Amino acid sequence: MAEIKVPELAESITEGTIAQWVKKVGDRVEKGEFIVELETDKVNAEIISEEAGVLTQILAEEGDTVLVGQVIAVVEAGEGAAPAPAAKEEAPAPAAPAKEEAPKAAAAPAPVAVEETSGERVIASPAARKLAREKGIDLAAISPVDPQGRVRVQDVAAHGTAPAAPAQATAAPAGNGPMIFTPAGDTDRVTVEKMSRRRQTIAKRLLEVKQSTAMLTTFNEIDMTNIMALRKRKQEQFVKDNDIKLGFMSFFTKAVVAALKKYPYVNAQINGDEIHLNNFFDIGIAVSTEEGLVVPVVRDANAKNFAEIEKNIAELAGKARDKKLGLNDMAGGSFTITNGGVFGSLMSTPIMNGTQAGILGMHSIVNRPVAVNGEVQIRPMMYVALSYDHRIIDGKDSVGFLKTVKEMIENPEDLLLNS
Repeated sequence: MAEIKVPELAESITEGTIAQWVKKVGDRVEKGEFIVELETDKVNAEIISEEAGVLTQILAEEGDTVLVGQVIAVVEAGEGAAPAPAAKEEAPAPAAPAKEEAPKAAAAPAPVAVEETSGERVIASPAARKLAREKGIDLAAISPVDPQGRVRVQDVAAHGTAPAAPAQATAAPAGNGPMIFTPAGDTDRVTVEKMSRRRQTIAKRLLEVKQSTAMLTTFNEIDMTNIMALRKRKQEQFVKDNDIKLGFMSFFTKAVVAALKKYPYVNAQINGDEIHLNNFFDIGIAVSTEEGLVVPVVRDANAKNFAEIEKNIAELAGKARDKKLGLNDMAGGSFTITNGGVFGSLMSTPIMNGTQAGILGMHSIVNRPVAVNGEVQIRPMMYVALSYDHRIIDGKDSVGFLKTVKEMIENPEDLLLNS
């Protein structure tokens, strides 16, 4: 017999949430085979079995919080036949041989944790799986709203419910404040969903940054005409030579590195009563995932060329969306770039990442009338924002940093001279 325990992933990680079991009780398990996915504050980890055999016990359900070192499953030697009798004993339970016994089955006090009876693995959030178990609903029978087929807790809550009759509202007694109406018995207007561990961590850290730093934001705008023209001219050859498209992120990463070299305090952090000036350029690239924003890091961006940066970003973004990021992919980082423009954001004030002193926000490229050599022209313009810790970065350096990024992007050939 072998116990499956929650492994130690990092010094700062003490617990996690069972996201998904990929094996069921009675399944054959090979040594080194992935059997359960664990969601932690930082990454999703795949837990493997150290022994071959049969999964005979699952001691923590999907959605449960488990501690490092906790036993969550048991694997015993065998070929999968051991659990069969239990399955046979449970099989007759749903089928009532006599009609008069049906009401007893329907009145069972505790709902059965229903798995996908169709045999197909349904993609669902941990909260959705937990709610489905509580309600005794087969996930395979639910029609999700998500176009990618992922079942969410809202889909489970709405499954099999008919439109409710209009509820009568009760009014609070008149007073000095506004009249408040409370719908009587209306439980469909609000859906309560527990925050995922990842979302709780994001919320906690963003609040900590806001409360523990003197954060300010400065803005500028960039004329994207030259960089867009260069990208268009070189795209075909770049793809042919490097098997990846030339995007804007490699240009901005290079421009940020050049600006950090010129303004080193933007590449620093506070440690107690000391300022630590980083002599490396590990640039975090914010990536949006279903669970929230993650920031994998492009290591030594100053030593990489455009193709290497594009490939590195594409690899990290793919791992983030597939939940394959490791702790090493996100550890450290001296500065962060976030691109709200991909979602249509025109302007924002990004919040700094962890203990870093600055973050650059990119935004949508919009054709706007601007003055060029005394004439009004329509140019593709992008607003950029630098949020920074005013405790160690003065206004002069913050403005100078953003101005350097602007000059580098508007004159992209200068990026080659600063590489």
